[in-house]
Amino acid sequence: MGGFAVITVSDRCFAGKQTDTAGEAVTRLMESAWPGQTVGRGLVPDKVEAIATLLHELCHQEYRLILTVGGTGLGPRDVTPEATRQLIDREVPGLAEAMRALTSPAYRFAWLSRAVAGLRGSTLIVNLPGSQRGATECLQAILPLLPHALEIIVGGSVHPAAG
Repeated sequence: MGGFAVITVSDRCFAGKQTDTAGEAVTRLMESAWPGQTVGRGLVPDKVEAIATLLHELCHQEYRLILTVGGTGLGPRDVTPEATRQLIDREVPGLAEAMRALTSPAYRFAWLSRAVAGLRGSTLIVNLPGSQRGATECLQAILPLLPHALEIIVGGSVHPAAG
């Protein structure tokens, strides 16, 4: 893997009014799952242009996986999916569907998430919720899928046995 980046999307964190616990938790989880990988971090306000600009910059760096944290709900400032859709070439709807399906038994409001996942070139972008619990549980739901997804994105063709 060529490294990963975690972008926190939050007006309050960007303004210094709140501590970014969700982005930190996602970073720790990824570092424990893939030790030794290049880690990028970003923090932007809930603005389509700011999110899209940072996503674009990170896609042109060494990162193969970008995880956004926040801005996936129904609020008027929740615009991370719109910013993500501006950049991606192809959606990977199964990842967002898996996050909602696997976390909804414990948290029924998971179905209200508008998170998307998709590819820009050979970079996979995945939107995660903004709460620490929601972000880590959604990431844990798809974490077993990511190594194979990242291998296939760069041209791998070996599919693991079903099971």
